[in-house]
Amino acid sequence: MSASCGHHQDFDGSAPGFRRALWIVIAINAVMFGVEMLAGAAARSQALKADALDFAADAATYGLSLYVIGKPARWRANAAMIKAVSLLAIGISILGLALWRVIFTQQPEPALMGSIAVLALLANLASVLILLRWREGDANVRSVWLCSRNDAIGNVGVLVAAGLVAWTASPWPDLAVAAIMAGLFTSSAIQILRQALSERRGNDLSGHAATGGQCPSVEKTEPIVSSE
Repeated sequence: MSASCGHHQDFDGSAPGFRRALWIVIAINAVMFGVEMLAGAAARSQALKADALDFAADAATYGLSLYVIGKPARWRANAAMIKAVSLLAIGISILGLALWRVIFTQQPEPALMGSIAVLALLANLASVLILLRWREGDANVRSVWLCSRNDAIGNVGVLVAAGLVAWTASPWPDLAVAAIMAGLFTSSAIQILRQALSERRGNDLSGHAATGGQCPSVEKTEPIVSSE
């Protein structure tokens, strides 16, 4: 998505419908974070825990997005950058946990993995449908869509992992899906970061152009010469 100066302005999330949509998906994601984290511990599933972290990141992302709606463009771009960094951090942590599991392998419980993944997928599909009309916009708005998309893809991945774990009687499919999800987090973080930096540069250039790229001129006054 291009951010042309002076020719096109991305949707900034100020529509009341977008705010309502965010409140709904915040509630969905907060509840599912708790459900999946507990289920991930019970099922010994790294993929479920990774997806739970995705829910937590989304809830925080949506809250931050709500806060900066109506704020100046630079604020919104900075918020998107914060969210990008948090996504990157979660991606790295998921990858680290997956590597730890490689050393201390424990086979997850596929039945519990699968049932919770179905519940999470339904929750994420609801969020995706709610946010579908808001999938385009500035970096702040777009980060919301990317996080929702990540959730839905992640749930499909957990379902695939559960099936493969049951079929192979091995923990490796669970670890592979967790690693793929880490890559998805990283990719989304890079996309958001690039757009946010582009918008910040565009905003700075617009402010510079508004003054003609020069400092305000100071009027010179001619000295008054008395005729006497």
